[in-house]
Amino acid sequence: MQTIQMSIYVLGLLVILALLFDFMNGFHDAANAIATVVSTGVLKPQTAVAMAATFNFVAIFVFHQLTVAATVGKGTIDPTVIDQYVIFGALMGAIVWNLVTWYYGIPSSSSHALIGGLVGAAVAKSGTGALISAGLWKVVLFIVLSPVLGFLFGSLIMLLVSWIFVRSTPRKVDKWFRRLQLVSAAAYSLGHGGNDAQKTIGIIWMLLIAAGYSSTTDAVPPLWVIISCYTAISFGTLFGGWRIVKTMGQKITKLKPVGGFCAETGGAITLFISTAMGIPVSTTHTITGAIVGVGSAQKMSAVRWGVAGNIVWAWIFTIPASAFVAAIAWWIGRHIM
Repeated sequence: MQTIQMSIYVLGLLVILALLFDFMNGFHDAANAIATVVSTGVLKPQTAVAMAATFNFVAIFVFHQLTVAATVGKGTIDPTVIDQYVIFGALMGAIVWNLVTWYYGIPSSSSHALIGGLVGAAVAKSGTGALISAGLWKVVLFIVLSPVLGFLFGSLIMLLVSWIFVRSTPRKVDKWFRRLQLVSAAAYSLGHGGNDAQKTIGIIWMLLIAAGYSSTTDAVPPLWVIISCYTAISFGTLFGGWRIVKTMGQKITKLKPVGGFCAETGGAITLFISTAMGIPVSTTHTITGAIVGVGSAQKMSAVRWGVAGNIVWAWIFTIPASAFVAAIAWWIGRHIM
């Protein structure tokens, strides 16, 4: 592809902006990894975020194939339309939507905010012809599939555990799953880091390709990009988005350690599968589906369906809302950069 004219200062500022988004992604989505383990009382909030942040970074050693980064960097919009204005618009669209949903305590998807930002900025520049439909359809499909898979895995694991421990006392079950929930929370944090950090890796990779510092034929982005993105999301998680923790951990359904284990394990399985397939999914959608699955496996009335319904509306609005903001930011970027 033809490289664009971009000063090293603009490139540096956009990389910093991308890492800021990555930090906010971890900050915004910390609730996904820790809400269940905190709300069940297994870990104190500070300990939980420290563990989640650690395993966010450890994911760098587990997910060697950067399939999600490749999908975001090369498979969502035409690389030939990428320039500093498109990247600026995409990042601003995602960041603004993340701030709005964090302020109101709405567990929306940072991932889909980023995809919506890319779509809005690219369409503002070159129309719908700039979109790669095959890659975007994967994302759209998994908006539905990731919570459904989380729901199925969460409810099935809950039913299996209930059958296995049917003769055990509640006290014994609680004792076992207070320990096991540490494992499930760590696994979910691994999945969160592996899928979400790669999205920002894809954005920076896309930017470097456009500026001529990398090539579309490169199998992986530069090592510094990988390390900086995993570091940024880990630090974001460490600071935690406490407004969303309460919604995820208590408002959807009341969780005990056994339910928290089942939700986290179901969510982790979904994230591992999605990452292996190179599909950027929403960790928010995934864990919400798993929590609802666990609640409904006990009894349908255990789920506060009104709260769950409000969360679904936020999911529906995320891509168009962030796309709209990104289109405006693209126009502003054209005039100030």
